[in-house]
Amino acid sequence: MRAVLITPPLHSHLRAFEALARELTRRGHQAIFLTEPGVALHDDAAQVALPGPPARAQPRRLLAEIVAGARRTDRLCRDGLAVLRGLSPDLILGDQMEPASGLLARALGVPLVSVACAVPMDPEPGIPLPFLGWPHDPTAAGLRRNAGGERVADLLMTPQSRVIRHWARAWGLGDLQRLQDCLSPDLAVSQMVPGFDYPRPANGGHIAQVGPFRRDQEAGNFPADILPDSGRPFIYASLGTLQGHRAGLLARIARACQQAGAQVLVSHAGSLTAHQARAIPADWVRAFVPQQAVLARADLCVTHAGLNTALECLAAGVPMLALPLTHDQPGVAARIARCGAGLRLQPWQRGTARIVDSVRTLLADARYRDRARGFAAQAGGWEGAPGAIDRIEAMLRTPGRATT
Repeated sequence: MRAVLITPPLHSHLRAFEALARELTRRGHQAIFLTEPGVALHDDAAQVALPGPPARAQPRRLLAEIVAGARRTDRLCRDGLAVLRGLSPDLILGDQMEPASGLLARALGVPLVSVACAVPMDPEPGIPLPFLGWPHDPTAAGLRRNAGGERVADLLMTPQSRVIRHWARAWGLGDLQRLQDCLSPDLAVSQMVPGFDYPRPANGGHIAQVGPFRRDQEAGNFPADILPDSGRPFIYASLGTLQGHRAGLLARIARACQQAGAQVLVSHAGSLTAHQARAIPADWVRAFVPQQAVLARADLCVTHAGLNTALECLAAGVPMLALPLTHDQPGVAARIARCGAGLRLQPWQRGTARIVDSVRTLLADARYRDRARGFAAQAGGWEGAPGAIDRIEAMLRTPGRATT
């Protein structure tokens, strides 16, 4: 089998897709990434780049991100169809956040598997869009609220919707307008784990919750120069690879943790200058740390609620204080609070005093730790990338599946 993998050039998405590619290759299949020029992959992954100059750096502001995403989708459709015809793929693995994968698969008549690196985008009554931190509510009031959120989202996503409509009409694919219209009707493989996502009884039958794809990565060693005092709680704080530049928020988190009587390690993903890093009042500030090794020692994680970090906390049995910032982080934070493995603070609740109170609550109330440890007890059964590829191989063997 020859599979072509298409994903936005976001760090966590690329690493998740690389794990799928490694498992495909291990089983004797071909895995080839279709990317814009300048995208760097790990592990010597096979890669075909579109013609032309490299794309601009990923912007940090939401509206600029949407415009950049629409340009990427347009470029993939404009230049990618001829490239894919030359590759003759048997399958396209498409990130749910990149609608070009669904458009291209339909144009070629090739099976599509959607990959949910983040919160699944598949529509489900009662579940709000991932970037909304609302609870699951299938009542009439909840459905009305979600519909209102979707109308706002449709307005924000107008640049991408125009691109989707253009290529759907150009290729005779019907009335496709939204990102959700471009998802696979056959199979979605998701990094979600059982018990963490909202229930999906209506439309979730094709979503395989297999857990983090990168289960085979080395945890690394705990940094030798970081020596936590065993007599005080040890807190790990990180805002992920894209939000580590928020020096003011990181400083406030560090200050609150220390006021709560804890020691704190802050990781900023290389996004701060040396001067900015020194200004954070934490016990230790590092650009990067081996996160799994650190979580194995931590009593609490203060996080932006990125899905990868949240799942690593659950696997380690570490409760979380979620401070969502962007993308699907509000949806992940809502699920952290719902499952009982932590608390979340809204943007207007992030003063130092409120963070101190939340940290103290999470450290003192064993119920949060017990809920996180309940997930950790199940982590050995999470299937990860092997389970995802099992589902994909089974789908391709199934006669009469839906067509893309």
